[in-house]
Amino acid sequence: MIVIADTSPLNYLILIGRADLLPTLFGRVLIPQVVFDELQAAGASAQVRDWTRNIPEWIEVKQTGLSANDSLDLLDAGERAAILLAQELSADLLLLDDKQARQAAVSVGIAITGTLGILDKAARENLIDLKTVVEELQKTSFRISDDLVRKLVEESDKRESREKFLQALNKVPKAEPDEEDKFE
Repeated sequence: MIVIADTSPLNYLILIGRADLLPTLFGRVLIPQVVFDELQAAGASAQVRDWTRNIPEWIEVKQTGLSANDSLDLLDAGERAAILLAQELSADLLLLDDKQARQAAVSVGIAITGTLGILDKAARENLIDLKTVVEELQKTSFRISDDLVRKLVEESDKRESREKFLQALNKVPKAEPDEEDKFE
């Protein structure tokens, strides 16, 4: 699976101490050189800059050989490079949060998910408690509506309840009918 990441999802996962979800969920993650540079820039948090000094083995920094077209001009350099790299490598998934960038990626046929999608997938695989991690995310500068948080948590709770019910159902011993109850 080829997964490309933009700056935002990596940044927020690092800030909440959950970047390790990426290799668990996707294996290797590729980032454009521009994204790596943004993570190291003076405007990035010290925690994120520290993370880039000892970049994990599952991250691969890669240059894109494609040039941007006019449709990507409104995006920042990292988003543009991530979309171009995803196109160049025929990526299976592109991780990005910005609404315009997501629309641009989808318009050229690239599958996308963002920080919340990553966390939701991790919760589905029982790697995290979604409510707790979203609360951690809300302590950062990540923008998310209260409505969306409520919907995410409700869906996660429903899935969890359904899974617990199925697990309990599987523990119930299968009973055979008594001889007098059998039809012939």
